[in-house]
Amino acid sequence: MDETGRAPGAGRRRPARERVLDAAALRFYRDGVAATGIDTITTEAGVAKMSLYNNFSSKAELVRAYLDARHEEWLDQYRSRLQRAEGPRDAVLAVFDTYLDSAAGEGFRGCGLLNAAAEMPAGDEGRALVRRHKEEVERLIAGHTAALSPERPDAARAAAEHLAFLLEGAMTRAGLEGDSTRLRHARALAVGLLDQL
Repeated sequence: MDETGRAPGAGRRRPARERVLDAAALRFYRDGVAATGIDTITTEAGVAKMSLYNNFSSKAELVRAYLDARHEEWLDQYRSRLQRAEGPRDAVLAVFDTYLDSAAGEGFRGCGLLNAAAEMPAGDEGRALVRRHKEEVERLIAGHTAALSPERPDAARAAAEHLAFLLEGAMTRAGLEGDSTRLRHARALAVGLLDQL
């Protein structure tokens, strides 16, 4: 606190890019990409339209930045969970727990990446970003199942694919239902699958 009683940096405005991206992230997740206009984003971010276009050449570029940010946010949450894992079995469950963490907040609507991708046409660069994220999640699971069952690589690969499908299906249903019940059930099923490896 300084002599005015404010925390250092209080009252300073964050850079326009951050404010635009935060406003877009909130609206894209809550209302959808197509339903969220540039005017809504600039109003909520407290910036002029020119500030938005000085940082993002188009709405499509803003959407890609949003998808990249969600991917990085997910990876950060996963790494935090992974630090507490005691072995490869717990590491797989850390992936499920990271998805559960995302379902804990108010207004949960499922996977923000998949929701955005569902609004994009085939061949859109944003869809490719979402696909790469999902592939990375499956690779993480596969790395952990391989470590869990190194003597049975085929079974470990099959288990990783099964677990990835289980996770994605549960996340989709959880998003439709607006709570984490399906994800908790999927995690319990994952425990049973991992115990068979």
